[in-house]
Amino acid sequence: MAADIRGHYPIELLKLALAKSGQDYIATPSKFDQPQWRTLRHLQMGKDMDVVWTLSSPERENELLPIRIPIDRGLIGWRLLLITDSDAQRFATMETADQLRAVRSGQGHDWPDYPILQDNGFKVSPSSSYEGLFHMLTRGRIGYFPRSLTEIQPELDARPTMGLMIAPKWVLYYPAPLYFFVRRDNIELARAIEQGLETAIRDGSMRKLFEQHFSQAIARAQLQQRTVVRLHNPLLTHETPLARSELWFSPEQGF
Repeated sequence: MAADIRGHYPIELLKLALAKSGQDYIATPSKFDQPQWRTLRHLQMGKDMDVVWTLSSPERENELLPIRIPIDRGLIGWRLLLITDSDAQRFATMETADQLRAVRSGQGHDWPDYPILQDNGFKVSPSSSYEGLFHMLTRGRIGYFPRSLTEIQPELDARPTMGLMIAPKWVLYYPAPLYFFVRRDNIELARAIEQGLETAIRDGSMRKLFEQHFSQAIARAQLQQRTVVRLHNPLLTHETPLARSELWFSPEQGF
């Protein structure tokens, strides 16, 4: 939904790409707020929407048509840990990634993050409710909730009374392509979005929009001072553009 702050950047980027494409498209936010699986199903059926953005997976790339340019330059794969205030000392004194793996985390049952964490040996509890994951955390059913550094501060700001904070010391990282997707038969729209994004990359306008939205969050995360736990992403397809370094954020290279 347009009211969801997490959608502001993708919507602005989509509008930018369509404007750069030279085609006569207008991006209008959906008025529906629904689970991710239903959104993807509606897109596949051509019901109510033409474009969505979501983490890629082999299944999603098979059922839908991806535009293989990570729209957030992979930032969604940099995961800070949402914890309760009372648990700060426990996470600060952990010394190894194995200790972190032993603490149960939570993810959406249909999110690609869930099998990624499982594949890397993490204990993960699934949830069918996004909002329910915050309550699982406050009730002690999970010890932490990994969130993208682009998501975590707005989520904290929206829940000031829940006693939550960002865990010290740690950050998880796995290559995570967040793509625009369209229906498989909507080749013309996919081509327009791809051409627009490539133009925005070349002329610097995509990087400028990225910095406008995320430079403060990146600086606040202080990634250079954190212990990075690098994870394997078993859901990457062979078509993932890992070789195009300009498409991916790197803390070592700034933006």
